[in-house]
Amino acid sequence: MPSSVRAFATIAIALVVVVLPLHAQRVPAAVYTDPPHDARHPARMEVLHIPSGGVRINGVAYLASGAGQHPTFVLLHGLPGNEKNLDLAQAVRRAGWNAVTFNYRGSWGSPGSFRFAQNLEDADAVLAFLREPANARSLGIDTTQLVLAGHSMGGWVTVRTAAHQHGLRGIVLISAADMARPNATRERVTAMMATDMESLAGTTPQQMADEVMQHAAAWQFATAYDSLAGTPMLVVTSDDNLAPQNDALVAAERARGNRHVTTAHFATDHSYSDKRIALESAVIRWLQAVAR
Repeated sequence: MPSSVRAFATIAIALVVVVLPLHAQRVPAAVYTDPPHDARHPARMEVLHIPSGGVRINGVAYLASGAGQHPTFVLLHGLPGNEKNLDLAQAVRRAGWNAVTFNYRGSWGSPGSFRFAQNLEDADAVLAFLREPANARSLGIDTTQLVLAGHSMGGWVTVRTAAHQHGLRGIVLISAADMARPNATRERVTAMMATDMESLAGTTPQQMADEVMQHAAAWQFATAYDSLAGTPMLVVTSDDNLAPQNDALVAAERARGNRHVTTAHFATDHSYSDKRIALESAVIRWLQAVAR
């Protein structure tokens, strides 16, 4: 092999050795590495039946391995919730957090009829359930380290909930959808709801549109801006046309002196279909920082 070729090959190998570790540092180990098995306190899954509105809604707790109490990530799905981000929940557990998911009343087999107002009530009920001392002990939950996260409509529930749940460690918004968009017409809202009826019980697109229109003034993101001014938050957006709503929220929070707002944008669809590792990495890095 000529000396010039050998020299080029040596440089190329050196670049690979240097570049790969630098790239790997951008992806937390929890995204791609299982934690060591803890025989005495293994990771496990618990099925939850959470009291809310006179029924018990369905939930799942992915509990982290290790003794003692763990910070806990409560993940809210969107409308209707076809993308539940369970890969994110699993990655968060590998990072040492518990991850709790649930289905609102009237969705995905939870009893009752689906109503937006009840989604807000359900989120409060889940937090109350997790904070109940007996439940916190049995599930290993550090109630001082609760983070609420929501995708799409779940982001709206997160915003509305965090506006009065001031004991949260922070919130994560993933393409949060402002369900009470100003100037939306009933016809447009009805048409939008008609595409999202899978797995929803006891409702119609017209009922859903009427409820949103009735509460539009009170439910807009803007009415929560002042209450969120001290809340640490990660705001993740994509190319799904919801970024302007989230950008407005970020700008409003920073204008109110909130210095704990982190943002990330990914060029992908509403489900983050080809940016799952990027999404998981962004969330885990933020969780690692906020728990310090």
